[in-house]
Amino acid sequence: MASLIEFLFIVALPLLVVAGGLVSLFAVGALFDALENPGDLRGRIEGAFRRPPKPPKPPGSDHYYTPYWAPR
Repeated sequence: MASLIEFLFIVALPLLVVAGGLVSLFAVGALFDALENPGDLRGRIEGAFRRPPKPPKPPGSDHYYTPYWAPR
């Protein structure tokens, strides 16, 4: 049991500290970005809930363009 605790202290604890530091840096960066550009933040949030555009419809048979490979 003691060797498991030593292993976790030597390997897992430094990994958790480094990962926590990286997460903190990203969080501080996101906070500064939100404070500098509040309009962009609002646009990102609204964009996440916006419906995607409808897919394009194929042109009808009376459309002015006909492909060169189509029979005339």
